Amino acid sequence: MSENNNDISIVMHPIGFISNSIYDPASARGKKDTVSLIVLKNEYSEGLDSITDFEKIQVFFHFHLSEGFSMIQKRRYDGKTAGVFSSRSPNRPNGIGVTVVELLKVDGNILHVKGLDAVNGTPVLDIKPYILK
Repeated sequence: MSENNNDISIVMHPIGFISNSIYDPASARGKKDTVSLIVLKNEYSEGLDSITDFEKIQVFFHFHLSEGFSMIQKRRYDGKTAGVFSSRSPNRPNGIGVTVVELLKVDGNILHVKGLDAVNGTPVLDIKPYILK
């Protein structure tokens, strides 16, 4: 293992993609009632076994349309100027988004969810059950 952690390179590949009616990133947060489909690649569908044990799940995704970032930004939800790590801005050093959504149903490799603030075509990186404990 390298003693210099600055040399680490991370590569991720999408496990699936978002399909919904949201095409404008600026309006995504305002469309929390939109039903979205998370279409997993077939090789990951077995990983959905028992996902319906949970009413809510966390969806981790890549802000693929965002470009650049600044360390200080104006937050959209309250207008306060704050550091990027104190905001939900899609303009981030690594462009990773996470949202807790309501799991409506599962059809094979397709999850039907409500509350996902991501645009159509967004790459999904991971899914985890949402547990408050």
